[in-house]
Amino acid sequence: MKDLAKIMQQAQQMQGKMQEAQEKIESTEADGVSGAGLVKVRLRGKGELVSLSIDPSLMGDEPEILEDLIKAAHADARRRLDEAMEAAMKEATSGFGGMMPGFKMPF
Repeated sequence: MKDLAKIMQQAQQMQGKMQEAQEKIESTEADGVSGAGLVKVRLRGKGELVSLSIDPSLMGDEPEILEDLIKAAHADARRRLDEAMEAAMKEATSGFGGMMPGFKMPF
């Protein structure tokens, strides 16, 4: 029974760390840039677009270029945000992967 109590205690600790990681993820922000800094976006948490900055020199006759640059900046920020979230989850779950049979990391 001591082993079960220890497992339950470790599971509660892991649950607390997972909650902390989720809160950290929600507040994490990442910037994305494209066009040598002409277009910038900032994302928060799971991809919420917080800000968008477009250099006035881009407001010309070819809006398709601007659209492509915005998409590229968003993709860059999203990639960085995903990397930050993965690192936060690994940190939160380190040491718990081998404690429970059948438990697998989500990444």
